[in-house]
Amino acid sequence: MTWAVLTSGGKDSILALQKALDVGIDVSYMVTAIPENPDSYMFHSANLAAVPVIAERCSRTYVGIPTSGEKETEILDLERGLGRLPIEGVIAGAVESEYQRSRITAMCERLGVTMFAPLWHMDPLKLLREVAERMDVRIVVTAADGLGENVLGKRIDADLIDLLCRISSKRRIHLAGEGGEYESMTLDAPCFSSPVRCEGWETEFSHGRGIVNIRQFW
Repeated sequence: MTWAVLTSGGKDSILALQKALDVGIDVSYMVTAIPENPDSYMFHSANLAAVPVIAERCSRTYVGIPTSGEKETEILDLERGLGRLPIEGVIAGAVESEYQRSRITAMCERLGVTMFAPLWHMDPLKLLREVAERMDVRIVVTAADGLGENVLGKRIDADLIDLLCRISSKRRIHLAGEGGEYESMTLDAPCFSSPVRCEGWETEFSHGRGIVNIRQFW
């Protein structure tokens, strides 16, 4: 039996995967919920085409699970998809969202599998510094006051962390974006055989939300 990691390709889920591998957990599947609703409570929808490429770089099997993205029913869509996999556990990148953690925990209990959430209640600044040191992560969605062209498309490094700290102190945003203030995409990590490449970056801003749409990944 093996494990599955829930991932949108963002920093938290890929860091959770890396920490699972660091302690010797056998991970075979990278599972992505693909919501029809871009305003899903649980799942990201931006640039999910990157995840099959990330899975290939990690030598893991990609599994995409379609979901309506509607509140409360979307976790059941994920559960049905996971129920078809021969797994003993699920890895999640939850940091502070009790909404997310409680629903994944309940789902795992119904499936009879274990949940591993290595980032749960991790200090956000420590988390970002580990991301900067170990991974190449870009911010691809912004949805909070103070976040826009100043961070959109930028790599999370020491300078960007300093900027996020200053914005957080003024705007009270969650430093690691756990409240949906921003979303990210991972282009490289220790578990990747080589970096993910991409082209065709198009930036859009609408109703206080910014997004980088990327045309192609390889």
